[in-house]
Amino acid sequence: MLDKKEIEVLLPAEVAYDEYARYGALLDAAGLQPGEADFVHLRRRSIDARGRQPLVRLRADVWLTPPPAELFGPWFQYPDVSGARRTVLIVGAGPAGLFAALRAIELGIKPIVVERGKDVRTRRRDLAALNKEHLVNPDSNYCFGEGGAGTYSDGKLYTRSTKRGDIQRILRLLVQHGATPDILVDAHPHIGTNKLPSVVAALRESVRQAGGEVHFDTRVTDLILDKNRLRGVVTATGEALEADAVILATGHSARDIYELLHRRGVRVEAKPFALGVRVEHPQALIDQAQYRRADRGPLPAASYALVHQTQVKGKQRGVFSFCMCPGGFIVPAATAQGEVVVNGMSPSRRDSRYANSGIVAAIELEDMDLRQHGALAGLRYQQEIEQRACALAGHTQLAPAQRLGDFLKNKLSSELLETSYQPGLTPIRMDDVLGANLAERLRQGFQNFGRKIPGYATNVAQIVGVESRTSAPVRIPRDPATLQHPEITGLFPCGEGAGFAGGIVSAAMDGERCAEAMAALSIS
Repeated sequence: MLDKKEIEVLLPAEVAYDEYARYGALLDAAGLQPGEADFVHLRRRSIDARGRQPLVRLRADVWLTPPPAELFGPWFQYPDVSGARRTVLIVGAGPAGLFAALRAIELGIKPIVVERGKDVRTRRRDLAALNKEHLVNPDSNYCFGEGGAGTYSDGKLYTRSTKRGDIQRILRLLVQHGATPDILVDAHPHIGTNKLPSVVAALRESVRQAGGEVHFDTRVTDLILDKNRLRGVVTATGEALEADAVILATGHSARDIYELLHRRGVRVEAKPFALGVRVEHPQALIDQAQYRRADRGPLPAASYALVHQTQVKGKQRGVFSFCMCPGGFIVPAATAQGEVVVNGMSPSRRDSRYANSGIVAAIELEDMDLRQHGALAGLRYQQEIEQRACALAGHTQLAPAQRLGDFLKNKLSSELLETSYQPGLTPIRMDDVLGANLAERLRQGFQNFGRKIPGYATNVAQIVGVESRTSAPVRIPRDPATLQHPEITGLFPCGEGAGFAGGIVSAAMDGERCAEAMAALSIS
């Protein structure tokens, strides 16, 4: 007799999201009665909304004998590296940095993590000041601090980077540190902004309990370079920190690090990115359009993914949805006074009455002023638009906004809708913020999206600017074999900030890869 039966079924939502009804349906699909199976292991859950009624596709293993122990683990055990011979300095405590630290510990290397921002608990006070008093702390905000930008950006874990590492390993590590086990089965898993802080804090404690170090309020201001060898960094207090190697995992908004590398002659390169706005709809409108039913019932808040190729002045550029947050909130993501940046996040239940998503256009190298700004041209492009948005909106964290139907007519909105964005909105023509060419691209995109989702491109929605931190506008190059910088021994550019990842899971996998590359290399 086979140990298990592998089954796949399509079920109504009312059955698929009810634990007892689902159990019975899976047993029935396996041709079994209650009591005949030892264990039912749900492996995958996804929604199929292509038909007249949405169905939920489940893949499961029905075990007829006790399943192997590894089905429930393994949980990772970390050795004590407090007295390890080798050390690695990790700059940044986002997913790339934290997972690099944990992997280094597994490999017998002591990690020393330095983070410019604060721990998650203390960080909340700075976020409250940003939302309520419009005060931007340049070292502690939605981008900087323990867990990086991912801590307060919904916790989406979906990635297409299947060849970069072991996705299930990353997800299991997150579950070990407090994430819901649902992330192991959902096709588009997410943790939720309300639950991520405790997961991030648990990851940090694993590093410390194993003998690693994590230091907050520690901003890097200089490099300790010995010819073409990086031996460490200097912090804002003047302290010199040295190690066998440095993993640079500072995230896509650490502009001062790009400036520092450029100033010290460490090669960086301009790279394409994307920029646009965040659009906010009633979640009920998206639910009804995607599920084709008046009440979504037990189904999760609906999301969407949209893309359109635009033509402006003979140049083709993609416009696409980015970081769609069903049942979520728009938040201020500026990292300095004098700029307005927005991002989206969702709590674990995704129960806000708003849906929001970035709608952004590709910014290619030829769109930047490379002649004047060189490798930092994309960064300057971002800054110029963010600063213009702040100036036009009144030099606070009020965000420029326009009702979507009005934007399509290039008309100033006489009044705006209610919003989830706490600092508040002010009516501005988005053309004045983005410039005519970029605004026209977004118009073409929205017009196309309105044909795909009924009611999408109307005045029931509004756009909020600017969504500019989609990815790093600068790449820190590295050798594809050693993962070191091509000219600087001991420097391992890592994660989103270096241009080699695009989300929590891909950044975490890249952090692990950099730790493994550092361990494999003989550095003198």
